[in-house]
Amino acid sequence: MKLALTFHGAAGTVTGSCFRLDTPRGAILVDCGMFQGTKTIKELNYRPFPFDPAAIAAVLLTHAHIDHSGLLPKLTKSGFRGRIHATGGTADLLEFMLPDSGYIQETEVERLNHRNRQRGRPAVQPIYTQDDAIRSLRRLRRVDYDRWVEILPGLRARFWHAGHILGSASIEVEVAGGPGEKPVTILFSGDLGPGGKSFHADAEGPERPDWLVLETTYGDRDRADLDETARQSLLRDEVKAALAAGGTLVIPVFAVERTQELLYDLDRLFDTGQLPLVDVFLDSPLADAVTGVFRRHLDDLETEGDPFTRANFHHARSVSESQRLNTISGGAIIMAASGMCDAGRVRHHLKNRLWRPQDSVLLVGYQAPGTLGRVLQQGVPRVRIHGEEIQVRARIRSIDVYSGHADRSALLAWVEARRGVEHGLFLVHGEEEARASIRQSLRERGWAEDAVALPALDDTADLTAARPQARSQAPARLAPPAMAGSDWHNRYAQALLSLGRALDTAPDDAARERILAGVQKALATGSSEGERR
Repeated sequence: MKLALTFHGAAGTVTGSCFRLDTPRGAILVDCGMFQGTKTIKELNYRPFPFDPAAIAAVLLTHAHIDHSGLLPKLTKSGFRGRIHATGGTADLLEFMLPDSGYIQETEVERLNHRNRQRGRPAVQPIYTQDDAIRSLRRLRRVDYDRWVEILPGLRARFWHAGHILGSASIEVEVAGGPGEKPVTILFSGDLGPGGKSFHADAEGPERPDWLVLETTYGDRDRADLDETARQSLLRDEVKAALAAGGTLVIPVFAVERTQELLYDLDRLFDTGQLPLVDVFLDSPLADAVTGVFRRHLDDLETEGDPFTRANFHHARSVSESQRLNTISGGAIIMAASGMCDAGRVRHHLKNRLWRPQDSVLLVGYQAPGTLGRVLQQGVPRVRIHGEEIQVRARIRSIDVYSGHADRSALLAWVEARRGVEHGLFLVHGEEEARASIRQSLRERGWAEDAVALPALDDTADLTAARPQARSQAPARLAPPAMAGSDWHNRYAQALLSLGRALDTAPDDAARERILAGVQKALATGSSEGERR
């Protein structure tokens, strides 16, 4: 029986989740996500798929986050005509998230093409448009948790609560064997929640799958085990310190779940008098729409009442409303997307406030390598936003208690709760340090060395084998070193900042001439070496 799994994303990096399962009944995808992070990684979104979209019979979607769902419009645009199977919560979120993603592609490309025309460079096309995204929604099919669904003849799937975000699921896939053969089960963890979240029960899953594909986002660290009260106290202290500094607090937020958790905690802190009733501005049309989805699902969430509506919660829906927030001098909280500071309205707020020592920025989630959020987290003195140099004088703070991902201990506990895996594990959706740490922890718990694999991008594994061997079948779109850390775009931005700083602080024009002569000499040397190659 032919049964193979190919890792087209989230292999050697956190984003771009996309796994192709080839079976005798046809090929399916589990997730079809967008790559995020450095420009080198994001460039993969513009390339053709490394498979024929028209040959994919169905997609099983673990949840709505863009790094798991964001290329579905491109897939449909490229010829996919099957069904996209997702839970009701995921489907409701996608109705807003995918069109918003298409709008972002269009507006960012429009801005880029304006610069390209000025520089005499060719225009580029968006990955997909808002209309493409809307058309892809027609392929959605809603499924229930805990019920088998036939995807293809001889292939069925069951969705389990993953405790990550609204609608998130781990997906169990069962492929019927040939005559006299038992079925093969593959469990895709999706993104697993940390447990104890405000809105969701803890992650579940079946026992004893044949194969397990496990996310490892936080596989190299354990976080403080805080209950709801302790988490709210930590947020209270950060907000009070920011307000005491006399400025405005900017919180880059992820539109789904993180925004709603923060609103929930702020609501409790205001109600109990632990924080003064300052204005909170939600400056993200997508986060605003998603919050509306959460209101519709209040009966499914583990909370009482509506924590998202109060007099001091305001919504900046239009561009003009967002721009007016620039006039606020202090004593307010601005929550704006995106959570990694990589796009959206938050970049305008950072451009307007990073240079102000009285203002504060609070990072509340994972920051992928190469993103502006990670750069700020690393404490750089200057950044470039929209091509302009900005001095970082604002207070940059991070708290890690709002992560939607299980940490190392929770991941290991979830694996142990499966009570055994017949053949082995594939570790995905993590940076190399995180994957290596989980593999070492599994070895210390008795797992055989050859039972745990770390697939690279576009590796394929034979699921009829006894152990999880993943091998390259074709040249990878990106080599592993290019998947990790910062890239040349990040270093280019830092080089420009360093050069500007050196020229500004040089004692005289003669020194500036020497600096520029050195740069020109290095460029000439590099150009000569490139021509020789």
